[in-house]
This record gives sequence, structure tokens and C-alpha cells, in this order.
Amino acid sequence: MITPISTEKKQEKAVLVAVILPGQKEDEVTEYLDELEFLADTAGATTVKRFLQKIDIPNSRSFIGKGKVMENANYVEENKIDMVIFDDELTPTQLRNLEHELKRKVLDRTNLILDVFAQRAKTAYAKTQVELAQYQFLLPRLTRMWTHLERQRGGIGLRGPGETEIETDRRIIREKISRLKEELSKIDRQMLTQRKNRGSMVRVALVGYTNVGKSTLMNLISKSDVFAENKLFATLDTTVRKVVIGNLPFLLSDTVGFIRKLPHQLVESFKSTLDEVREADMLLHVVDISHPSFEDQINVVNQTLHELKTGEKPTIIVFNKIDAYKWEEKDADDNTPRTDRNISLNELKNSWMAKKDVHTIFISAKKKTNLPEFRELLYKTVRDIHVGRYPYDNFLYPDVTEANL
Repeated sequence: MITPISTEKKQEKAVLVAVILPGQKEDEVTEYLDELEFLADTAGATTVKRFLQKIDIPNSRSFIGKGKVMENANYVEENKIDMVIFDDELTPTQLRNLEHELKRKVLDRTNLILDVFAQRAKTAYAKTQVELAQYQFLLPRLTRMWTHLERQRGGIGLRGPGETEIETDRRIIREKISRLKEELSKIDRQMLTQRKNRGSMVRVALVGYTNVGKSTLMNLISKSDVFAENKLFATLDTTVRKVVIGNLPFLLSDTVGFIRKLPHQLVESFKSTLDEVREADMLLHVVDISHPSFEDQINVVNQTLHELKTGEKPTIIVFNKIDAYKWEEKDADDNTPRTDRNISLNELKNSWMAKKDVHTIFISAKKKTNLPEFRELLYKTVRDIHVGRYPYDNFLYPDVTEANL
């Protein structure tokens, strides 16, 4: 009897590695590893074990200490692990040394994010952006690909063709980078024309950390069918929809999510996607309030927006997923200090709503909680921008109290 050949793709097993540097707490690094595990899962790998090491400064040769490298090597050998993923960006030398020691595929955080982006890219434009980022990442790491050419290592009697092959590859990659940049700049000009042709409507951009529910909220407001999934970077292509609340039309853009340590190659490659954010009249900053580190995520997004030079824009902070928020009530006789886990949703609402310079709203896009209040706030903010721009249109768009939302 002939045994049928399975064509099912084998899920790769991975080990995660991170370091705890001076000034960092173990809980904080554990949360970073949770995010890395989610990234690995999105890429299609199963996490089997995590390794943590407290060090003062990363090792220049292998990032982690020699003993920890040996411990990793023994574990991956015994448990038939396919890859080792590091939570920080590794230098080409560290990457080469670790692969030599561990005898396994070694990825760093940047490499993993690029892989997820390549998997998620659907349109020709997104694929071009990701390809450019990958080549820019690959260029300084080419030597690692050519270790089979012993001549590459230099020294007496070892000079020769190996060097030439790498130089040839570098030239090919540089030419590809130039070509991709030309393609992107052509698309950028087309997209700029598209944005200019959108007329006088107010432009609203959804921004936020990855996997906070931006696309779900987009589908809810615009009644469209944008791809949304509980995975990181489900959205790579900017989607623009015309939305009408009451009788007030405006444009709503769903953009790529931000993440901690977002590779600079990606920021550069996704310039036109992020131009939607730069050229927006107002921002809807979506936050997953059920995430333990939601305040850190807010800071990451704000920092990225600052780096993009988006300038000061009217912003509504939309605290999403209130249905998934969990907290622990302290016992009356518990004298230990309160932590973030002991803060109720009502206390959070009061503390954020007390900030006069910030517009906030607490909703659940999935359960459709507080949607009428959200629509009212959105209508009022968009109306203020529109009337400020076209004062004679004031009578066309009534106040929230008069508008039939």
C-alpha cells in the first residue's frame, strides 16, 4: 500500500531569547516576549521555550553570554528546534556567530517583522514596499549568506573569487534597491494625485499599535469589509472609505499599525502609507485598553508620530476592547501597594476624562458598546474642522443636539 504524501506545511518550532538590561524589570521583558511570541505565531511558528538573561551590556560577539549560548545550543539540539528568535536587532557578526554555534536558523526581531510583512502584503504596492525593506536589511548581512565560500574569510592563500561574488551580489542588490525606489516614487506621485483629487472633504486617519482593533472600527463606521483578524499586521495597505454621519461626509483611512522597535527600513518603505497620517486633518488614536501595557503602546505610537513629523492635529483617543478589560479588586485587609491591575475601568475613565486637553471615548467595537457616543464625538470634531475651513457651510451641518445621528 502506497503511503500518501502529506503536502501540509510543517509548523516550525521556535525558541525565544531576550536580555534584561540594567534598569529593566523582568515583567516588562516578559511582556516584550509575549509580543514576540505573537509575532512568531503570526509568522507561523510555535514557541516552545523562552530564555532570559540578566546582563549589563550585550555581548558584541554573540549578544548573550557564552554559557547561555551553550545552554541554548544543547536545548535546540535535544528538542529538535527549527529556529531561535532574538527580541533585539542583531549585528551581522552576532547573527553569523550565533548560527555557527547553534547550528540553527537565527532570526532577530527586525527579520521576523519583515517576514510577517512579506506574508501579509497583498497588493503590488505593499509587496514592493516590503521587498525594498528586505533588500535594505539584507545588504549589510550578505557575508553571512556566503560562508560556504572559504575564500571570503581572507588571509594568505584565501584571497580570491569569494570576495568578487559578494561584490557582484551587493551590486545586484543595490540596483534592485534603486529600481524599487523608482517604482515607489512613481506610485507615491500617483497616490499624491489621488489624495489631491479627494476634494474638500475632511480626512480622518485611524492610527494605533498593531492589533488594537483599527480595522474592526473602520468596518463598523464605514460599513465596509476591510480585512480584520486577531493577528499582528493584518492591515498593510491603506484603505480609504467615504463615511457619512448625519449628513456630514468625510474620508476615513485605515493605516498600518505601529509596533515597538519598528525597523527603520519599514518606516522608510511605508512612506506613502504613512503620508495618509501626515496629511490627515485629524487622528483617531485607537488603544487596546485590555492590554496590560496599553500606556506603553500609547507612548510608542506618539513617539512614532513625532518621528513622522505629523505635527499637532486634533486627536480622539479611542479606548477599544472595554469588554475584555480585567482588573483585580484588593481585599480590605490587603496592605500591599496598589498596582495597575487593581484599577477599575471606571477609575481609568475618570482619570483620562479629567485631562482637559485630550478627547477620549471608551468603546467596544466588537460588542458595539458606546457607539452612539463615539459617533457624536466624531461628528462634532469633524464638523468643527469643516466649519473652520468653510464658515459659510455652517448652516448645512447642525450641532450634535440637532443632527439626526
